[in-house]
Amino acid sequence: MTATERQYPNRFPILDVQPTIASGARAIKAVEGEAFDIRATVFREGHDALGVTMVLIEADGSEHPVRATMTRQDRWSARVRPALIGSAAFVVEAWDDPWGTWHHAAGLKVPAGVDVELELLEGSNLIERALGSTLLNAPAEAREAARAAIAALRDTSGDPQQRLTVAFDPVLDRAMHDFPVRDLVARSPRFPVKVERRRALVGSWYEFFPRSEGSDGVHSGTFATAAKRLPAVAAMGFDVVYLPPIHPIGVTHRKGPNNSLTPAAGDPGSPWAVGGAAGGHDAVHPDLGTLADFDAFVTETRRLGMEVALDLALQASPDHPWVRSHPEWFKRRADGTIAYAENPPKKYQDIYPMFFDEDPEGLYAEVERIVRFWMAHGVRIFRVDNPHTKPVWMWERLIAAINATDPDVIFLAEAFTRPAMMRVLGEVGFQQSYTYFTWRNDKAGLEEYLRELSGPAAAYMRPNFFPNTPDILHEFLQVSGPAGFAIRATLAATMVPTYGIYAGFELYEGTAVRPGSEEYLDSEKYQYRPRDWAAAEAEGRSLAPYLTLLNRIRREHPALQTLRDITFHETDNDSLIAYSRRDHDDVVLTICTLDPRVPAHGTVRLDLPALGLDWDAAVRAEDLVSGNVWTWSREAYVELDPFRAVAHVIAIGRA
Repeated sequence: MTATERQYPNRFPILDVQPTIASGARAIKAVEGEAFDIRATVFREGHDALGVTMVLIEADGSEHPVRATMTRQDRWSARVRPALIGSAAFVVEAWDDPWGTWHHAAGLKVPAGVDVELELLEGSNLIERALGSTLLNAPAEAREAARAAIAALRDTSGDPQQRLTVAFDPVLDRAMHDFPVRDLVARSPRFPVKVERRRALVGSWYEFFPRSEGSDGVHSGTFATAAKRLPAVAAMGFDVVYLPPIHPIGVTHRKGPNNSLTPAAGDPGSPWAVGGAAGGHDAVHPDLGTLADFDAFVTETRRLGMEVALDLALQASPDHPWVRSHPEWFKRRADGTIAYAENPPKKYQDIYPMFFDEDPEGLYAEVERIVRFWMAHGVRIFRVDNPHTKPVWMWERLIAAINATDPDVIFLAEAFTRPAMMRVLGEVGFQQSYTYFTWRNDKAGLEEYLRELSGPAAAYMRPNFFPNTPDILHEFLQVSGPAGFAIRATLAATMVPTYGIYAGFELYEGTAVRPGSEEYLDSEKYQYRPRDWAAAEAEGRSLAPYLTLLNRIRREHPALQTLRDITFHETDNDSLIAYSRRDHDDVVLTICTLDPRVPAHGTVRLDLPALGLDWDAAVRAEDLVSGNVWTWSREAYVELDPFRAVAHVIAIGRA
């Protein structure tokens, strides 16, 4: 609102404002430079014109109004793009639009000879009012058009229709739209927006176990040997290096290979069984090196243009110092023993869950201390293990406290759980979340899920698509061979702005411990897993070149760095999925086969307006994978042989 405008808070109904969380009780998510649409139902009594403005209030308090357009009856929308990190907000303003009212009435009355001179006088008075106020900020040609209109409208000797034509000058009309006179301004409550750094939305993650890099299969690798893997990860174009827990590992009930209960003397155990004689969550495993070695690893990661994400696993082995010093932080069973973790039928006898209800303040304080400890060692991203097994209040408090002092710190929720819990974890502050993508392998399931994630859910949950994790080897990857890995990588990398892989994915590792299981055979969770990366690439047994290409395409095309808009294009073959994303003039269309076994072919019917083109436009389609360029119309015939190329990733333009 300008200083000269009077506010009438309840003058016009402003309803169903979106995007919001809990009617504005919690902040929606955005990142710097990310566009999102503000929508609201706004209307008024009678037939006079109504104007609606969406006002973005940046973190520094500056206001940036955008004139809204009506997308359907009484439903208004405008796109805003915050530029500053911090606590922003938006409001919806509804106002009487005297120019719109006069323009409509004069356009009907003057040709009909009704109240002609009165209508023309009222128009000249309105333009004069604007010339002395809102049009002061308009271009000079608009002010000149305004003066000409005033003179014409007040020239009673002239033809009324010709005088009106001067006032209806498109230059003036555009200026009166962009710099409107506003009366009776009603303003909605403020709706909060948490604006974060772009890594919260956009990134390519690579997960690996430092202990496997440089290992001979018997002895552990170190931070120093793991750092030798970093240049290859950076060369593939990954932004984030995610490390499973790096802390001491307990020996009590330690698991052996393939989750066996009978480990050998040299078996390293699961990194998620945190804590032992060498310390707990604020220590590093002696086999990996020292804190100074970890600091050096972080420094090298940054030098290569990446950053480290560290696992935050709030659980303890039976040997963790907490078990002795804070027994109240664990739940005991009727026989006095501490309850170990279970996810029936899985049992984790080597892990004790945390219990927050007996000493919530003490345990919370320790969790925040641990997070800040690793922040001091250069960690700005935390992948949180099983957050859905801890109280929601704790995460809301923790993330708010950390981001109050360090707004660049990011938390990823590793939560494959009920939709309601995944939603609330996003609402209380988690910047990213794992998703159900791993289990969405058919066309209908993918389309339905992506519409959800790109629609209302984008206000509170940012998806991170991982085709595989150390815990999850989906059946699709077990039976589909290299083409299946390429398909899942393509979908993950082009459907959402953030995706990741777990090491070994690029080597097509897909053998399960047993039929029907999603556990890896010889899982790296329980043993060292050295890999000969160089030999695999030299022999053509690596997906690394394709991952490198996908990551380069993602970096070069802003359209693939957006979440909130996705368009699915019709195909006449359910083995083909086609979808596009758009950011300004950058448009990327992906057409991917979903069948890794046989070639797929069919017709794609393009929604050309969604691609920024007219229905009758000729389309320039440049395949960023193969380099081929085609000229298409609204229908395109496609053939994809999964043994050659699983997808076309196409830059769209006008032919």
